[in-house]
Amino acid sequence: MANPDLETDGGDGFPPAVEAFRDRVSAADCFLFASPEYNYSVTGSLKNALDWASRGTHKCWADKAAAIICAGGDFGGGRASLHLREIGIYLDLHFINKPELHIRAYEDPPKFDDKGNLIDAQAKDRLRKVLLSLQAFALRLQRKE
Repeated sequence: MANPDLETDGGDGFPPAVEAFRDRVSAADCFLFASPEYNYSVTGSLKNALDWASRGTHKCWADKAAAIICAGGDFGGGRASLHLREIGIYLDLHFINKPELHIRAYEDPPKFDDKGNLIDAQAKDRLRKVLLSLQAFALRLQRKE
């Protein structure tokens, strides 16, 4: 768990596993966040990862493109998506606005197989559109640098 007591070097040194994660975040061109909705928010493990990479003077998430896809109950993870967007404000993440993908995971026909693989053709097509939009946005942000 994110724990400032584990930081060294005045808040810029981290445990080895955290340093490795931060390096991967820093090297990435963009991010696709996929999360179920837990109590109207993102999972604790996702929040923990976001927190670790936000620590120190080097803000790993800053100025990166991102997209969100969610799965959940009757709102399809929409509340988790909105909360992640709020978290992203502090992190200086730049989320695409459209298209969105919120999967109502418990409605027929089934959206996922027994192993958690997405099997719904319409959702797969929407996912493809999200990924293409994310790619275009990430390239546009990189050209501005």
